[in-house]
Amino acid sequence: MPGGFGNIPGGMGSLMKTMQQTMKQMETAKAELAGEKVEASSGGGMVRVVVTGDGDLVEIKIAREVVDPDDVQMLEDLVATAVRDAMDKASALREQRIGKLVPGGMGLPPGLF
Repeated sequence: MPGGFGNIPGGMGSLMKTMQQTMKQMETAKAELAGEKVEASSGGGMVRVVVTGDGDLVEIKIAREVVDPDDVQMLEDLVATAVRDAMDKASALREQRIGKLVPGGMGLPPGLF
């Protein structure tokens, strides 16, 4: 296939260069995400959770008023809800940032980045 690799203008070398640039940009974006934080809360703010953009749980704050030894299940539910919401926000942030670099995901499996 003279002058190109299939339908790729510039051939395989051009494709490899583009992929390397994209990978470098993805690494930069991932490093930036690690420094960003998203927050979620439940119970009207009684439970607050902070997660980094790359999905690390870094903080849980629980108001004293919500701690009831006779109703541990409620506190567990509030924590689980806040953590789940924060993780969803972090995931959406990752998809937004990385998705700009890899339009349509380039057919990559979910969770690759």
